[in-house]
Amino acid sequence: MRLIADGTVDREGVPGLAQRLGYTPRHLGRVLTSQFGAGPLALARARRAQTARVLVETTDLGLADIAFAAGFSSVRQFNETFAEVYATAPSQLRRGRAQASTSSSGMLEVHHRLAVRTPFAGRALLDFLAARAVPGVEATGPGWYARTLDLPHGPGTVRLELVDHLEAGSVAQVEARFGFTDLRDLSAAVERVRRLLDADCDPVAVDDELGADPRLAPLVRRRPGLRVPGHVSGTEVAVRAVLGQQVTVAAARTLAGRLVSAWGQPLTEPTQDGLTHLFPNSEVLAASDPDHLAMPRSRAAALVGLAAALAAGRVRLDHALDRDEVRARLLELRGIGPWTADYILMRALAHPDVLLPTDVGTRHALALIDSGADAAVVGQDWRPWRSYAQLHLWQSLNEGDTSCGP
Repeated sequence: MRLIADGTVDREGVPGLAQRLGYTPRHLGRVLTSQFGAGPLALARARRAQTARVLVETTDLGLADIAFAAGFSSVRQFNETFAEVYATAPSQLRRGRAQASTSSSGMLEVHHRLAVRTPFAGRALLDFLAARAVPGVEATGPGWYARTLDLPHGPGTVRLELVDHLEAGSVAQVEARFGFTDLRDLSAAVERVRRLLDADCDPVAVDDELGADPRLAPLVRRRPGLRVPGHVSGTEVAVRAVLGQQVTVAAARTLAGRLVSAWGQPLTEPTQDGLTHLFPNSEVLAASDPDHLAMPRSRAAALVGLAAALAAGRVRLDHALDRDEVRARLLELRGIGPWTADYILMRALAHPDVLLPTDVGTRHALALIDSGADAAVVGQDWRPWRSYAQLHLWQSLNEGDTSCGP
């Protein structure tokens, strides 16, 4: 479903989706129909309808342009789908709606609201992202976070308003302002930003489970709805995990900034938030010379080796793949150990049950709440939500402590 939401069917067809999952197209259709009551084409069609509705409501684009931007093959198909799904015509829905504007960087801006279940600890998520923000790629300010997006049809940007929504058991809306060079990327951008927000989390279930543990209960009460920050690019998470090996967050951020300055693709025009570059992709980094990377040679070689494996497809950081298989392939690479592999799984693949017992921040935080406890042992009580326990431990450290996680 995440691949469909990311636009895989629109770009690669049902055969492309099936190949990514290791199924035949026919078997994939049977599985999806049995689970969701509809096949891949119907699910992709419903997603296109949702994209079209956002564009109708938030932009002043012509309806024909919206039809093709949303992935429909014809205006007639667009109108028929819209009428079937929403029981109204696009022109009726548009009346009285806000219009889009063009930003100073020349991108078309689309305002959107991303639904998240509550409680939602938006400020804690912002603090985590702000401490690690790479200049040029990310920017933060009071209550907001912005970053560039490397999308299928061109560069994009997003700015998110991240505030707390602490009333449990409801749905909150995260305000998002997207910038696109090509509106066909709306679905992919929304899906990737939802991963960043951990928007599919069930915070009540997580808090109930972890809050029953006497060691974690005070931390859960202090920060209900804490999210595990995901990411918009698995490659970026993996590269930054290598950069963060055995250094502080500040040092890893500096190294990432140098990498971006040297190899990141510049935007045509900087944004008002100070965004200037895309993070370098795996192909560019795989072709770089380790001697030219300002870091220990062994770590530089590990980074280039990881990028080469990602570029060649030997390692894929794809939500559709088995996480244990991805971890095993990562560990086969020189310079990638358990800490790095698990950190990548936690953030890039949204693994909910990862604990980093050898992490300096983990040991420090656990010592403050249970002196002498072994993280690997007590962590068994936190299954299947150890990733959220990990974030609670990191967040429990004093403000300004930058020793945990790249």
